[in-house]
Amino acid sequence: MIPFADVAALSRCLAVAALMLIGASAQAQSLRCGDTGVREGDSKLSLMRSCGQPVLSDAYCVPIYTPGPPDRLGQVQPVYSGCVMTDEWLYERGPGNLPAVVKMREGRIISIRFGEQGR
Repeated sequence: MIPFADVAALSRCLAVAALMLIGASAQAQSLRCGDTGVREGDSKLSLMRSCGQPVLSDAYCVPIYTPGPPDRLGQVQPVYSGCVMTDEWLYERGPGNLPAVVKMREGRIISIRFGEQGR
């Protein structure tokens, strides 16, 4: 039998993995900045080196919920178990180019979207 503490830790790991898969499920995009570029999976440092400072940036914490212990009726309720810091950076790329929004978690690019203007 697995102790409850180990089950809770496993549940948290699975929830984080699910969040990462959601971000990775879309088709991979890349962003070209001058002579270099970045793509999903690259580091925040690579993005800064290739594209410089964003026009706008936002940081927020995405909540993680894990299954809690069953109540007396046997129903499992989600339990807040923390959050994952997420950054979104907006790059205005000049005339003829769509703006790009780069989303990062844990220092890695998880998505690049085009055409959104400072949501």
